[in-house]
Amino acid sequence: MTDHFKRIYSRQAERYEQLAAREDSRGNLFAALNDIISFAGLDVVEFGAGTGRLTRLIAVIAARVFAFDFEPAMLAKAASILRASGLTNWSLTIGDNARMPVASGCADLVIEGWSFAHVMEWHPLEWRRTTDAMLAEMRRLLKPGGTAVLIETLGTGRRRPRAPSPELARLYRYWENDCGFNQRWIRTDFQFDSPEEADELMRFFFGDQMAEACLDEGAVIVPECTGIWWRQYES
Repeated sequence: MTDHFKRIYSRQAERYEQLAAREDSRGNLFAALNDIISFAGLDVVEFGAGTGRLTRLIAVIAARVFAFDFEPAMLAKAASILRASGLTNWSLTIGDNARMPVASGCADLVIEGWSFAHVMEWHPLEWRRTTDAMLAEMRRLLKPGGTAVLIETLGTGRRRPRAPSPELARLYRYWENDCGFNQRWIRTDFQFDSPEEADELMRFFFGDQMAEACLDEGAVIVPECTGIWWRQYES
C-alpha cells in the first residue's frame, strides 16, 4: 500500500476528513494530551497536520499553532474548517517533517499525529535515519524545557493496544528504548452515522480486508487504540 495513502492525501482530502471526523467519538485524545502538557498559552508547531484535526484541538487554548503538511489539498481542507471555526491563532504552511521552514527554539510544544509512522512504509530501508532526522527537527524547534509528542495507531478494530505490524512495533520500541520517549495509550473509537457509512469510509481508507475484519454486521462503532509518546527536552 505504498502509494495508497499518498493518493488519499493528495486527491481525497474531503473523504479523509469525513473519516477523521468520526474518530475519537468520546474525546479521549484532548484529555490525554492535556494530562501530559497543558496547551494553554503555548506556542505549538505541528508536523503532518493533514486536514487539521489536531490543529483544531490545540488552537482552542494554545497561544499559536504553526501547522505544516506536505500535501496542499490537505492544508486547503484544514484551512476551510479552521476559518469556519472562528479561530485565528493558527497558520498552515507546506513543510517537510525533516525540514521545517521555521526558526530554531520557537516552540513550547512540537507534535505530530499519524504522520511519522509512514516512514516504515515509505522509507523501509532508511526508516531509522529518517526517523532520527524528524526527531532532530522536533528538538531543533523546541525551547529549553519544551515537549515533543508523537501520536500513532495501536490498532484499528482492537479493544486492547497492539502495534498493527512488526514494522510499527519496531518503530515504537525504537522511540521508547533508544530515543527516550514515554508512552501511554487511549481508546479513540470511531462512531459512524450508519452501518453504510462505516462500511464506505472504512473501506476507502483501510481497504477491504481491514474493513471486513473490523466491521460487525450493522456496526456503527469501530474500536480503536491509539498510542501517545512524549519526551521533555531540558536543553
